Amino acid sequence: MSYLTQKTIKDNVLFNGVALHSGLDVNICIKPAEPNFGIVFKRVDYKENNLVYPNFMNVTNTSLNTTIENEFGVKVSTIEHLMGALFGLGIDNALIEIDNEEVPILDGSAKEFIEKIISSGLVVSEAPIKIIKINKEIKFTDGERFISIEPSTLSLDIDFELKYKNPIIGNQSNKVKVFEDDLTTVYNSRTFCLFEDIELIKKNGLAKGGSLQNAIVVKDNEILNPEGLRNNKEFVNHKILDCIGDLYTSGYRVIAKIKCSQGGHYLTNQLLRKVFENKENFSILEIKEKNLPHTLINRKLLKAIA
Repeated sequence: MSYLTQKTIKDNVLFNGVALHSGLDVNICIKPAEPNFGIVFKRVDYKENNLVYPNFMNVTNTSLNTTIENEFGVKVSTIEHLMGALFGLGIDNALIEIDNEEVPILDGSAKEFIEKIISSGLVVSEAPIKIIKINKEIKFTDGERFISIEPSTLSLDIDFELKYKNPIIGNQSNKVKVFEDDLTTVYNSRTFCLFEDIELIKKNGLAKGGSLQNAIVVKDNEILNPEGLRNNKEFVNHKILDCIGDLYTSGYRVIAKIKCSQGGHYLTNQLLRKVFENKENFSILEIKEKNLPHTLINRKLLKAIA
């Protein structure tokens, strides 16, 4: 299999589940697509004007999820875990049909998305992949929180830290090389919240579908989920999953080093907007096997760019 050509899924992949915030039952069908089609959502509960593109400029809400919206006001929300799964599996092209506004939360991670898509199989095209290469350091700050992106020769490195007063979460950090490391623990890490925040979240009309089956709930120094954590850095690993999914709203795979402290959907989106407001900040490379940049010759390092 070539690591440097575009991919799609082999067969339709179906998902059904509750939406985290609306509490509604939602169906999704991910369908194969031709090279250079990209990732496109289609709201099948609308008869027209129903295509929504997961581009950072179309992000209209970043409060507890990432929501995209087209020019006609048609939305798709909570896209970040599915987008993270597609990024991680190297899927460049897919049509995602959805019969409601919000992507189902499933188990609160990308685990089920990854497993079902892998079981479907992938189709490799002859079309070369495109990569966004960052040319200079860009930083976005919001009070004590910040996110930065800077050039990297080959990899996508994400260095993320959390700072919580809660003793269970506390200060937690992790650093991953997205194209090189085994990211199973990242993709299996679930969304989480503090018990004391649930009432306010629900007053704002959110988390109607939330439960211990799809979120980690932390109360003081106790995890309310009977099974506990899936890994000892599940909190920060979930934030890295969110970050990967939100980065895919750039449209392509990214070569860069990212550092983030106490970030989330808002910071990642603002960073992308800042990067793309100036063409000097980035380059878009079309990678063809017969004309590889010298930094991409080492195939061993490219194993997960697939």
